[in-house]
Amino acid sequence: MNTIVNLSRRDFLKTTALTGGGLILGVHLPRLARAAEEPQQGTSSLPLNAFVRIGKDNIVTVIVNHSEMGQGPYTSVPMMVAEELDADWSKVRYEAAPVAPEYNHSIFGIQMTGGSTSTWTEWERLRKAGAAARRMLLAAAAETWNVGVETCRTENNQVIHGDSGRKLSYGELAEKASRLAPPQNPPLKDPKTFKLVGKPTKRLDTPDKTNGKALFGLDVNVPGMLVAVVARPPVFGEKLRNFNADKAKAVPGVQHVIQIERGVAVVADGFWPAKRAREALEIVWDDGPLASLDSGAQREQYAALARKPGVVARKEGDVATALGSAAKKFEAVYDLPYLAHATMEPMNCVADVRADSAEVWTGTQFQTPDRDAIVQDTGLKPEQVKLHTMLCGGGFGRRAVPDSHFVREAVQISKAIKKPVKVVWTREDDMRGGFYRPRAFHSISAGLGADGNPLAWQHRIVCQSFIAGTPFESAVMKGGVDETAVEGAKDIPYDIPNLLVDWQMAPGGVPCLWWRSVGHSHNAFVVETFIDELAHAAGKDPFEFRRALLANRPRHKRVLEFVAEKAAWGKPVAEGRGRGIAMHESFGSFLAHVIEASVSKDGRVRVHRIVGAIDCGPVVNPDTIRAQIEGGAVFALTAALYGEITFEKGRVKQRNFHDYPMLRMNEMPEVEAHIVPSEERMGGVGEPGVPPVAPALANAIFAVTGKRVRRLPIRAEDLRA
Repeated sequence: MNTIVNLSRRDFLKTTALTGGGLILGVHLPRLARAAEEPQQGTSSLPLNAFVRIGKDNIVTVIVNHSEMGQGPYTSVPMMVAEELDADWSKVRYEAAPVAPEYNHSIFGIQMTGGSTSTWTEWERLRKAGAAARRMLLAAAAETWNVGVETCRTENNQVIHGDSGRKLSYGELAEKASRLAPPQNPPLKDPKTFKLVGKPTKRLDTPDKTNGKALFGLDVNVPGMLVAVVARPPVFGEKLRNFNADKAKAVPGVQHVIQIERGVAVVADGFWPAKRAREALEIVWDDGPLASLDSGAQREQYAALARKPGVVARKEGDVATALGSAAKKFEAVYDLPYLAHATMEPMNCVADVRADSAEVWTGTQFQTPDRDAIVQDTGLKPEQVKLHTMLCGGGFGRRAVPDSHFVREAVQISKAIKKPVKVVWTREDDMRGGFYRPRAFHSISAGLGADGNPLAWQHRIVCQSFIAGTPFESAVMKGGVDETAVEGAKDIPYDIPNLLVDWQMAPGGVPCLWWRSVGHSHNAFVVETFIDELAHAAGKDPFEFRRALLANRPRHKRVLEFVAEKAAWGKPVAEGRGRGIAMHESFGSFLAHVIEASVSKDGRVRVHRIVGAIDCGPVVNPDTIRAQIEGGAVFALTAALYGEITFEKGRVKQRNFHDYPMLRMNEMPEVEAHIVPSEERMGGVGEPGVPPVAPALANAIFAVTGKRVRRLPIRAEDLRA
């Protein structure tokens, strides 16, 4: 098969190569299980099903089964192994896992990355991998010295004999250790003795990302590779009637124009001739069911659905009676848009399909489904397919696609032309023809008692289901309710005796997908702005109002109190500024934000300060956690201030960053990220930093203007004095 030939890529392959005479270790698997990768020629490493590999050069390589999209598993996962292994951190490296059942997600049962699970799901499995390797190295040293294992200890990639002071490096012991049976349930360290885990640690992937050696999908080049772009339907659901490629084929450099499942592919010597030729294609598309889709009309459709009862997600008490007896009653509707993922690196894939094999390079979150799609499209056996997981220039759920469309495009084209090909999506391709967070329309009502406490809460959510009809339906659709639509709403933590949350499934057609924090992203906005509204209506401080309703939720209450203290809640803010607070639980973690913002007379919002606090349980790398809170703030502010995908005559109106803007550097506020000390169950970190940002900002806007934000993105015309 082809190899990557760029010099920096060659260097990369050298640094991650198997180094001869090493130890490869798997956990809870037979000693002679199949190899993680084929051993390279000239090496004598014993190929076991592996998470840990140690070479004669004393380098420890940790096989990481989660994709790196900026969230840090290429550092946090090796840290867990290195801690139990007593490894010298300067000698630890990482390597992306191949596609194999051994690397399947411990919850989802396939190899994938998502749901903010990369660290906490591996907390035990990878620590055991490191601990087992350590026990094997100790046993190998004891055998070499003919001493008892109990007289030996480990430290910084060495086994040391306590009585004599003799030392052997892990590299010297690796070959002998690899012949031993790995212990199935090795004892783990007491967290109080950790030397690495819990300490701020520089990321292993940062140097290559700063010096240009890092390999993203778009960086891959293989010998003889051509480049393809695909003309896809301009309106979702349209079908290809016919096309004329004469003008496209006349563009210098064009090699092929072929029809594939999703459209017409133009294959050329490079990206620019392929793109120019695509523009020259003459294509006729047959209208589909979304040909007349209009965002304004869709809003009215959603509003009508919100007036009808939905499928009940949660019911407590008697909401109707409680609302009828409430001293004060409040109602509101919220309109929240489709959102694009807008990854910095658009979708891409390199495929080399041959008669008896297929090799694919891509940044993906869905290794097993992608591998299976390759098998389906090529007719090959799984063992004939090799999928390389590249670094991802952002994911946010966009690279976890059940139909593996961008991978299948490359595979179908390569199979047809019998050459390796790189399929590149332009940003316009992805903005107008990708996947989106579903649009959501919310209708909510609540009643307060004479004491100002909430008696009743009724929340109706209208949005599409992107789970229905997929392989995930049986696991995620429960009682007719798509859990991704109601998460963060049905599990509202506040003590309200009468509560009803239901869901109306909106018509489909627009391709939707998980988007960083999924349903929490819109449900948290509604819950946390409306609870804030109730606090003000009751004449109570928003922080104190929330805290009083969290008596039975100690982790929620603690993170709320923590962020309030760090933000100096209750003390005056600068003139012209407002302060807002919001709190939300998602992905097993608890995060609260306090935001300070101002609004100019013409309605322009300026965010000055964000204070965030997270309780995610035990901490592996605090630097990564703080980075995710900071990055989540950028992502969430972008969505709150600018994010919106709209339709006119079936077509997406937005194209690129000029009309789907990102938060700019000069708009970035000061962000303080705090970690609440906790020994509770570990939770995720990649997504929880997103949901509380928009409601905290909206609540800050209310504090300074007296105006409630009912739709996103925040619009100047709604806030003008």
